Amino acid sequence: MKKVLCLAMSLLMVCTLVACSGDKKDGGNSSSKKVGIVQIVDHASLNTIREAAVKEITDTDDSIEIVYKNANGDMSTLNTICQQFKDDGVDAIIAIATPSAMAAANVSKDIPVIFSAVSDPIGAKLVDSLEKPGGNITGTSDEVQVDQILALATEMLPETKSIGLLYNSGEVNSVSNMNKAKEYAKANGLEVYESAFANTADIQSSMQNLCQQADIVFTPNDNSVASAMDVVSAVANKTNTPLFVGADSMVADGGLATVGIDYTSLGKETGKMTIKVLNGTSPADIPVKVFKDNLSVYINTDVANKLNITTLDTIKKNHETVVEVK
Repeated sequence: MKKVLCLAMSLLMVCTLVACSGDKKDGGNSSSKKVGIVQIVDHASLNTIREAAVKEITDTDDSIEIVYKNANGDMSTLNTICQQFKDDGVDAIIAIATPSAMAAANVSKDIPVIFSAVSDPIGAKLVDSLEKPGGNITGTSDEVQVDQILALATEMLPETKSIGLLYNSGEVNSVSNMNKAKEYAKANGLEVYESAFANTADIQSSMQNLCQQADIVFTPNDNSVASAMDVVSAVANKTNTPLFVGADSMVADGGLATVGIDYTSLGKETGKMTIKVLNGTSPADIPVKVFKDNLSVYINTDVANKLNITTLDTIKKNHETVVEVK
């Protein structure tokens, strides 16, 4: 009788352990991964990247936990967020835009980092090379095709003699793109007026000065400008100054035109890279993917009509993909 009772109790204990083990597996808490996403500021292009990356990750494995933090344009907050991710033991960090990536790089010895929307990863000293990143960090680059954008500007407005450059001097990606713009201007006989601001409170006055001086204004995918496009585009509209920008979202927000990539595709690729890293691939073995092919021309037709642009038909004939934004 005692043997039977002991056997029954043993079976009950085994069943209980199996049931508990099964409950833990179903919940996924013991084995699920956690990804921290840090974003410098809230604006359409960066939001599109984040949403596409999250969808790619969760469609692949819905047990992965996503933690999103926004620094609201503050560099010290970026550093705090990345340190918090390290303290929380996240399995990977997705850093959206150059300032976020530079902050995340400070903890990359401990946590793999996948950056997105970094125009110049080498110039930002994030990787040794695009083919072989060399550290615990890799990602996707939205290298702005400055030459193509400015060529579009002069094609659209052949009478252009001068160009104004609007950017945040504290953003490495913007400085790099402005250097390219200056080189293009010099090679094509365009006079350059430059307005670099360090404080977002100076964006409006900087834009106003440029509109008084230059025939057109160019601003790259500068995060400060992109988040203040309502102010910048209002000045451009008031002064009838053509504004060429570095991202399609900035066209939708009031810029005249750009030549650029599809940011949904950029975010999707960022998500795929993150999955590879979570599955054990070292970031050092994943080349940086630069999105610079299959570009489209984006034109805000409302702005073009207001400026009485007469070359739109020619632009449509000369470019394979023209997306009209209203």
